[in-house]
Amino acid sequence: MEKGVPIRSITRSIAALKAINRHGSLSMMEIAKASQVPYPTACRIVQTLLYEGLIEQEPSRKRYRPTALVQTLATGFQHDDELVRIARPHIVALTKRVGWPVSVAIRVGRDMMLRDSTHANSSLTFEHYYPGFTLPILDSASGKVSMAFAPDEEREMILRFMRVSQDIDLNYLATAEVSLDVERIRAEGYAVQGRNHFNLTPGKTSSIAVPIFKNGHFEAAMTMVFFVAAMKLSHALEKYLDDLKATAAAISHELSNEPS
Repeated sequence: MEKGVPIRSITRSIAALKAINRHGSLSMMEIAKASQVPYPTACRIVQTLLYEGLIEQEPSRKRYRPTALVQTLATGFQHDDELVRIARPHIVALTKRVGWPVSVAIRVGRDMMLRDSTHANSSLTFEHYYPGFTLPILDSASGKVSMAFAPDEEREMILRFMRVSQDIDLNYLATAEVSLDVERIRAEGYAVQGRNHFNLTPGKTSSIAVPIFKNGHFEAAMTMVFFVAAMKLSHALEKYLDDLKATAAAISHELSNEPS
């Protein structure tokens, strides 16, 4: 199974549904672009998703949005809310101190998924991000932290799946792998993304991520996001990194000492 090639039609359909769910409402052209499929393919996928009741067309315009049926896809998923319960007061307090929004994300497949964030608690944000929002693992500070602190075998398995995936450019993947400085991230305890290109405001924000551990094992990434125009990345590291690490350490300590 690890060496198998994904079924392309299913991969494309999932990509389209994720794009619609992520943005809330998209035109057919936007669906094709976001899911990286030809326009005729996007049309067939949308017709299928409409038939299955997972999306619907908006009444007054040719845009498509997810239906409540999408929520049923997560019915069987169970995740311990211990991480969110423990991290929440810490990231809220951190945002009050620094002003910038902070999020906690876990790895889900080859993406990082937000479990909680303080975007709603800060005026220093272009958009609000809610639990369930995803970012590509190699193009986000949280993803780089997750990859760096993953066991070597697990990291290689993720990269192997990405190499055989038909919806990822191999040149991009090779460049991303080279820039993933695992040893440096482990040694210095943080990762950065100079410009975030896969969020709701591409190119306008940068981010710094630090790891959260539970009993010595990587559990999640905590990320602070700030405006590119507000300060240089080097200045943000000098000003905020110690506080970020201290907050992540406090969360890690509580997680590791939580009664079973």
